[in-house]
Amino acid sequence: MNQARILIVDDEAPARARMRDLLDDCREAFPLLLADEAANGIEALQIINDAAIDIVLLDIRMPEMDGIETARHIAKLDKPPRVIFTTAYDVYAVKAFEVNAIDYLLKPIKRERLLTALLKAGPSASREQLDNLGPRQRKHLSIHERGKVVLIPLEDIVFLRAELKYLTVRTVAREFLLEESLTRLEEEFADLFIRVHRNTLVARLAIFGFEKIAEEGGEGRWVVILKGVDEKLAVSRRQQHIVREF
Repeated sequence: MNQARILIVDDEAPARARMRDLLDDCREAFPLLLADEAANGIEALQIINDAAIDIVLLDIRMPEMDGIETARHIAKLDKPPRVIFTTAYDVYAVKAFEVNAIDYLLKPIKRERLLTALLKAGPSASREQLDNLGPRQRKHLSIHERGKVVLIPLEDIVFLRAELKYLTVRTVAREFLLEESLTRLEEEFADLFIRVHRNTLVARLAIFGFEKIAEEGGEGRWVVILKGVDEKLAVSRRQQHIVREF
């Protein structure tokens, strides 16, 4: 039997050491190889991009990027590794995992429970299942590019624009194409982005100002002037109230 390549993700070094010991105890019944360790979700995604990983033992509460967000990015891969969450959440909080059929281990983890989880052959949770765990604002958007997950920090985004089946995500440096709903992003990040047009959300902190452009035979139209980007975005008539608000 081939060895399963396992990645441990936990921000606490003692917890990673404990998991290493538990995995050693499982080797006889479940052939495995400890491929690597990470202290947060960003490190984990970098490892998954660069190495073949079969199973991720993923803590939930971590700095930089928590486990739920990490799993949502992992799920975008064509062949994502299987994710098993490890959590110290109380019994009531883990009900969401049970309802959505998402595999988890409740800390302190026992060898028998870990082995049972490892021996399961079920697929990883889908993006829909992970989204159903509850409102949890991400710190990054991500795209699947050349077989890897590319993270886009929210603070780098200037605007989001819907175009056919994709969204254009514009940063100062470049554009990305994203397959997500503009409406859902507006709901998730209402504190960070504002709708200026039916197809466009602009980062509040990226707005430098507004300008009224004259139009022949009309009263003119408002556009958004952006920080770091030359492009000016149209403000629809329905959204012109934001000019006064700003």
